[in-house]
Amino acid sequence: MDRRTFLTATCAAAASTSVLGFTRPAHAETVLRIGTLAPNGSSWMRVFNAWANSLSQQTNGQLKLQFYAGGAAGDERDAVRKMRAGQLDGAALTTSGLGQIVRSALVLQAPGVCHSYARIDAVRTKLAGEFAKQFEAAGFSLLGWGDAGQGRVFANRAVLTPDDLKQTRIWAWRDDPTWAAVLSAAGVNGVALGLPEVYPALRTNRIDAFPGTSIAAVSFQWYTKATHVTKEPRGIVIGATVLRKEKVDALAPELKSALLETGKKAHEALAKAIRKDDEKAFEAIVGKGVKPVSLAEHEKRWEGVLAQARKSLVGKLYSAELLAQVEKIAASAG
Repeated sequence: MDRRTFLTATCAAAASTSVLGFTRPAHAETVLRIGTLAPNGSSWMRVFNAWANSLSQQTNGQLKLQFYAGGAAGDERDAVRKMRAGQLDGAALTTSGLGQIVRSALVLQAPGVCHSYARIDAVRTKLAGEFAKQFEAAGFSLLGWGDAGQGRVFANRAVLTPDDLKQTRIWAWRDDPTWAAVLSAAGVNGVALGLPEVYPALRTNRIDAFPGTSIAAVSFQWYTKATHVTKEPRGIVIGATVLRKEKVDALAPELKSALLETGKKAHEALAKAIRKDDEKAFEAIVGKGVKPVSLAEHEKRWEGVLAQARKSLVGKLYSAELLAQVEKIAASAG
């Protein structure tokens, strides 16, 4: 189901409630509180809002989703803490938050491995059951994956080689060990900041470079503070929506079924939307005068740094066996 079909389907959902067995009084409702850094008006929130509407209509208002957009519930570390404390029921997380729940899930972000959508899709499909079990063991239900786009480096100078990174004051997201490993392998000291601190830091020149996806750079207006962007993406920024397992398990069977069904469709729509919109965002950024720079001539130097970085994370985030398995699956996808 594509995004347009998913959004349109919300209008028809209400008509099916009588045959689906949702006959409890309308006032008997459950609201699932979900935090996200995605800002209102973004591709993520358009799909999330459509998901909330569809679920509410399909369950005759008995199960609702309330999203706290734009970091209203705090950074991802805050969201994970609040879920564990019962202050949030779920969150749409990226690398930072997912790694705090299941460290080994960051093998999907192992530097230089899943650098294309074909690769990340192949690995997640093959290891879907294993990842679901790991999140369940940690007390969470994995409702679906929703990536944040292709990772690039934005800066106020051309970053062609790993050595060029040393000339920048580049952002290092707290709690993102994979990017920290890349910086370490390149001999770079990043500036540790939370996501809400990035734009103010760019305005005051505390940082002059940042890693990110094009869609995020547009959504948060970071691109307005950059003059160059790497043409070739270096990886896919992973994301997923998780809910507290005990909250999901406490739902009546028909409500849980509706949640999982609409969630699956929403995340399928989200994947298509983000991939399409991220590419459009990159084109828009270039159209605004940010100069794309190619890393092709220095590919071997980058490969060396990325290989060193992912190997340094063995035993810290993931096992050597898991990394080898992921590398094999990714390579077979091209």
